[in-house]
Amino acid sequence: MVRPGTCEEIAFVTPEARERLLAGVEAAGEAVMAIYRRPFDVATKSDDSPVTEADLCAHHALVELLGEVTPTLPVLSEESEAVSYATRRTWRRYWLVDPLDGTKEFIRRSGDFTLNVALIEDGVPTFGIVHAPTLGVSWFGRLGEGAWRREAGETRAIGVRALPDPDREPWHVMGSRSHGLSVLAGFLERLPRHELVSRGSSLKLCLVAEGVADLYPRFGPTSEWDTAAAQAVVTAAGGEVLDARTLTPLRCNRQASLLNPAFIACGERDSRWQRALAESLDEEV
Repeated sequence: MVRPGTCEEIAFVTPEARERLLAGVEAAGEAVMAIYRRPFDVATKSDDSPVTEADLCAHHALVELLGEVTPTLPVLSEESEAVSYATRRTWRRYWLVDPLDGTKEFIRRSGDFTLNVALIEDGVPTFGIVHAPTLGVSWFGRLGEGAWRREAGETRAIGVRALPDPDREPWHVMGSRSHGLSVLAGFLERLPRHELVSRGSSLKLCLVAEGVADLYPRFGPTSEWDTAAAQAVVTAAGGEVLDARTLTPLRCNRQASLLNPAFIACGERDSRWQRALAESLDEEV
């Protein structure tokens, strides 16, 4: 569902409206968990990716929520009907939603799936909510204001950490379980001492945002809705999500395709991982 929009002031900058969004996303997560706990059907979309009733349930709940909070802003969800770039390119401000990031993890019942809502302004993810229903945790952030982690009703500020001296403490690197493994292997071989942790969905970005992880390189395919909400959290927490080749921040809605380039999320830049990244990408060409 896409709503025709205008460049209105965003009302949810008030604490009350932000709380309404968080509560709505978490309620959608509860509905997803009700499906997760019982048998469910899996269908295949035209791009051969799986979709479940949980994807659609969250999609409808989140689109309705955003329509209530900002009724004139466009909402683009992974489960929306396709919107032409001729239309999208006119949007200065819109919502970008991945109702269920990690559908394959949901199907495997690994627990590593999230609900993602991002506000895009002039191509920049400026506000994001990532909710992990199985963990009961939400991460959210607003560019220029900060980032937070909410669990069991308690909210605390989060931030990226400085890269440790690898001789004293290994770097913590997040990795995908199933994508871009050959390039990832080459990248890891060139890094100083590190530990690799494999997780699913946008959880990997959120762990960078809260200083649990230092780097998350992604060489396999992703779409803008997979990353935008968590990118907003990472940048609000003081980190960056960068195009792996140009080391410029990822941007949304700049082309007809919604696919991201290879990217890396980091707490801070460092010549050692930048050199490892460039060499591993050059080796792959």
